[in-house]
Amino acid sequence: MKRILLTGGSGFIGKNILKSYLAKKYEIVAPSSSALNLIDTRCVDNFFKDQEFDVVLHAATKPGHRNAKDMNNLCYSNIRMFYNLERHRDKYNQFINFGSGALYDTGQAIADVKEEEIFKQFGENELSFCKYVIAKKIEHLDNFIDLNIFGIFGKYEDYSIRFISNAICKTLFDLPITLRQNRRFSYLYVDDLMPILEFFIENKAKYRTYNIIPDEKIDLLKAAEMIKEISGSRHDISVSKEGMGLEYTGNNNRLKREIAGLNFSDIKISIEQLYKYYASNVDNINRELLNIDK
Repeated sequence: MKRILLTGGSGFIGKNILKSYLAKKYEIVAPSSSALNLIDTRCVDNFFKDQEFDVVLHAATKPGHRNAKDMNNLCYSNIRMFYNLERHRDKYNQFINFGSGALYDTGQAIADVKEEEIFKQFGENELSFCKYVIAKKIEHLDNFIDLNIFGIFGKYEDYSIRFISNAICKTLFDLPITLRQNRRFSYLYVDDLMPILEFFIENKAKYRTYNIIPDEKIDLLKAAEMIKEISGSRHDISVSKEGMGLEYTGNNNRLKREIAGLNFSDIKISIEQLYKYYASNVDNINRELLNIDK
């Protein structure tokens, strides 16, 4: 049984990993941020004194989304966390970093972008820049890979701001689905991430970076219409701004060439599964968080 260090185990992706079949197949060590403060170099050094792992799954991040409590030093914090782990690469065999499509520059439309285009530019914001810096370093490290996730949805995400979960929860409280502007995304269902992780845990990657996205691309309005149909909502969908916003989609040819027979869940079936999850946990949803569109 391989021993895996998972950072960010209390976050959306980390929590889904710990609830997945991977937690039965591998010994996953997921220390809390208080037990392993990745920004604190001395703390990380002490942690690795008597610890060795086969794989590090680096899902910890200082977030830059609309619900982030503190966005100060975002770039510094994320880069420092990565380098504090990287400097102990003699203590593990493989490093899998959870990156983002943001390194391509989300300040402009990104349509079917390929990995070969990564370092042609980077965005103006701190999140884009720190993802770029980390990806650039990974290009020169053996047994390190960067997984670029463009959009991801599923259980345990922040339903107050994440669109698909937010729309589902609104229908459960008989509220209208709202969106600021329609946009086209490469949305990955979080369950589909697990076999991809399993492959890279078990196999040496041919490349340093991969777009982790499904075959199907979908716009927010179409996703909203699916949710309305599944829920039976009687409300019209509210769109604040006309026209299409900036596209945020990527190309997954490299990933599919590497993992033979890789399949992705149908997005409507995925949304139906997520709807059932929220419907069975409706008592745990805070309705107040759905009243204000962020």
